[in-house]
Amino acid sequence: MNIGDASKATGISVKMLRYYEEIGLVRAALRSLSGYRVYSDKNIAMLRFVRRARDLGFQVKQIAALLDLWQDGSRASANVKSLAMDHVRELEQRRRELDEMIGTLEHLAHYCHGDARPDCPILTGLSAEEVVPPKAVRKKSSRRGFAVAG
Repeated sequence: MNIGDASKATGISVKMLRYYEEIGLVRAALRSLSGYRVYSDKNIAMLRFVRRARDLGFQVKQIAALLDLWQDGSRASANVKSLAMDHVRELEQRRRELDEMIGTLEHLAHYCHGDARPDCPILTGLSAEEVVPPKAVRKKSSRRGFAVAG
């Protein structure tokens, strides 16, 4: 299978396939006599693994560790679970951060009239010298993050 077919079979762009090979995340595909990459079924399975791990938000370094565990028949599943649960905690933290950003933007947008007037609390909030730490704000407004005059 050539690189274009491998891309279609795995859902990974040709550019990313080359990149993963370049950084050593996946073994280089064999080359034909004319220099074209030739992907085996084993290559495709590994690339699908990488794609699914990326879809779940794992970073390249984490995927490399998962690939090593996947290929190690004597691994303990506890090692895999530990890596996965560490990632769950990272995702939960990112979700909290995203929720905070959403809350801040909703708060700022609430005070913006969205009309022809030039004053805009969104821009004022973004340009504020001081960001109010979310934990320092009253419980009712814990998702805000920015002080807005209004």
